[in-house]
Order: sequence, then C-alpha cells, then structure tokens
Amino acid sequence: MSNSHPLRPLASVSEIDHVHLLSEELGALVPGEDYSDVTFIVEEKRFPAHRVILAARCHYFRALLYGGMKESQPQVEVCLEETRAEAFSMLLQYLYTGRASLSSAREEVLLDFLGLAHRYGLQPLEDSTSEFLRTVLHTHNVCLVFDVASLYSLSTLSAACCAYMDRHAPEVLASDGFLTLSKTALLTVVRRDSFAASEKEIFQALCRWCRQNGEGTTTQEVMSAVRLPLMSLTEMLNVVRPSGLLSPDDLLDAIKTRSESRDMDLSYRGMLIPEENIATMKHGAQVVKGELKSALLDGDTQNYDLDHGFSRHPIEDDGRAGIQVKLGQPFIINHIRILLWDRDSRSWQTLRFEKQPASFIRIVGTHNTANEVFHCVHFECPAQLDTEVKEGSPGQGPSEPGSVSQQTRPPRPSRTHSLLPSQPSQSSQPSSSSSSTHTHH
Repeated sequence: MSNSHPLRPLASVSEIDHVHLLSEELGALVPGEDYSDVTFIVEEKRFPAHRVILAARCHYFRALLYGGMKESQPQVEVCLEETRAEAFSMLLQYLYTGRASLSSAREEVLLDFLGLAHRYGLQPLEDSTSEFLRTVLHTHNVCLVFDVASLYSLSTLSAACCAYMDRHAPEVLASDGFLTLSKTALLTVVRRDSFAASEKEIFQALCRWCRQNGEGTTTQEVMSAVRLPLMSLTEMLNVVRPSGLLSPDDLLDAIKTRSESRDMDLSYRGMLIPEENIATMKHGAQVVKGELKSALLDGDTQNYDLDHGFSRHPIEDDGRAGIQVKLGQPFIINHIRILLWDRDSRSWQTLRFEKQPASFIRIVGTHNTANEVFHCVHFECPAQLDTEVKEGSPGQGPSEPGSVSQQTRPPRPSRTHSLLPSQPSQSSQPSSSSSSTHTHH
C-alpha cells in the first residue's frame, strides 16, 4: 500500500504569474511588421498591427476587422481620419501591453488619447485617463480639459473642472485657455452661482471672448450671462456702456433692478467648498456681534461649562440682540449646525435649506427656561451637495430665494434655547424659530 502524501507547496510559489513577461513580449510586436496583417495609416504614418490582438482587446476593432467589410481583407490598409499619430501610437501600446505612460505625454496628445478611448469604447482606459487629468488640472489647461470633457459627456471630469474653475475664477478668466472655450462650455462655466469672480471681471473676459469668437446673436447670448444688477452704477457706465456690446435698454433695466431690489433678492455668486465647514478662522470667518466671541468658532465642542466655552447674547423681546457671524467671503451654503449649551445630543440644531450665497449669518435666541441669556457653544456651516430640500418635508420650510425657515425641536423640560438665525441687514425680521441667510455687500 502506497504511503503517499499530496504536495502542499507554499502559496507564494503555487501560482505562476508571468503577466509582465506577456505584456513585454506582446509590446515588442508594436514597432515592427513581424506577423502583422493590417496596417493603419494616421497622419501619413504607417502602424503595422495584428488584427486578432486588436479584436480581442476592443469591440470596435473586432467589428471593423472581422465584420465582413473591406477592412476584413488580409493585409488591408486602414486610413484613420481626425486622429493624431502620437495618440494612436499610445493607444496601440496600451492595447498590446495594458500600459500607458500619461505623465510623459503632452497635454494635447493626452486629450486626443482620451478622445480615442472614448471613440473606441475603452471605458477602463477612459476612466483612468480622466482620473489622471483631474490630478493635473491647472489654470492654463482646465478650460481645454473642460471643453473635451463636455464634448464626450464625461460628467466626473467635467465636475472636477468646474470645481477647479470655481476656486480659481479670476485666474481662469485671465487665461488664454478661456478664449478657446466653446460657446456651450463657456456659458456652462459663467452661469454657475459658484463661479466666484466679480461681475466686472466676468464681463471683461466675455468681451475678449466675443471679440475673438462671437458675432451677432452669439455675442448677445454670451453677454446675457453677465449679471448686470450686481455691478455698480460706475461699472455699468464706465465699463459696460463703452463696450457697445449691450443695448441702452439692457443697462437701464439693470439699473432699475439694482435700485428697486433688496440686496438679498439679487442673484449673487459665492464660493462653494463641498462638505467643508466654512465658518472657521481658516476661511476668514469671525464673530462680529455677541459676547465672548472667540469661543463660537474655535472648534471645541467638548470643553465648556457654566463659565467658558460658549458665546452668548441677552434675550430681548424686540429680537435686536444676537450673535452675528461674518464669513470670509460670500459662500454658497445649504446647511447650518448649531450646538447649544446644555450638553445633550438634542442640543445640536440642524437647519437644511436650498443652496444660497451668504456673507453674514445672524443667530438669535428667543427663549431660555433658566434665565434671559442665550448660550451657543459651536456654529458650523458646510455645503452638503447631497442635501435636497423638498417642499413639505418635516422640519423644512419654504425655499424662497434668500431665506429659509425651519422649526426647531420641541423644548425639553430642563434648560433649553429656541433659536433664530437671521440676516444682518436692515430688512424685516423673520418670525420666531426661523432662519435666514443673506449675502451682504
């Protein structure tokens, strides 16, 4: 009887993985004509290839080379139009080896490479190239990348470009790349509330774009993206009027809107920093009204007692007292969180509302069961992109432009505060248990 035992080799040597050798040896076929049975001609350059490899790696080439058309003939030559030879060479290298060196490619070649990945349905390659482009966005290339991303409907890359342009709007407006944007891409950028540049800068940049690209109705459509009522009377008369790109009626309408509208009713722009608290000293926020101002924005939500760790204001019947926070610049927000004094999880008050720009936020306490002082430990103000406000949903009020109301939680039997965040301007005060945010210039 045999006394044999099954072999139990180490796991590290039980599997042979020579994929790197396969990649290298297949890659060695790319430059030469050995065993090739199809030739691509791109910009008068010849690229010998092997139809079986291309067909195995790409559905497009499978249909092209084995679909019964003239390209299915042996040793056929295929001319590719509107294709850059350098980008096609990178594509062949990828199809044979599964590798592509993106960092060494010029930007225009890289964008053509992305276009080929999109054209030939190579989704993993398109995703990886888009991911790389998101990491190398810069003022000088973001407009070009955005144009390409918009053309191919690459939503993630487009969103990354828009976010970058929002954060660097003045520099983008002054760049040469801004002048190369298509009209559709241009309007997508400058119509965003979060494109945080002054209206004067936007107007002057659009003037340059129109002089280089637009004429007739195109100019009118492009200039309609300028929010004229946000400009001062001096800017409208000394900058806009001499350009001749807007009619006198447009200017008069803008002046009328500016003079008859409340400041909070104008369509302001603001910086958007998703999922980040912008009510911090890092972002230039400061408490400009209230007692013990330094505690509110210090980030400490644990160390507070009867004597320290909070900001406060006396509760008055007329509601004039309050805690007022000035943001470092106009920011787009849709979410406010306030920690009250009484050390209970229910002390966190959360307000959610439609996204809107704000420069000042005023917090007013209306009731305290223990005394006539309102205490607030911490205040934060992030913009949550996934927050949706639906009419009639619990705890959420109407979504009117410039203001939003929300009922606070019912008071507890012990010490509680009801709160009233409101605007710093001289407009009428909202009703009790409501919240307003307002961009004040």
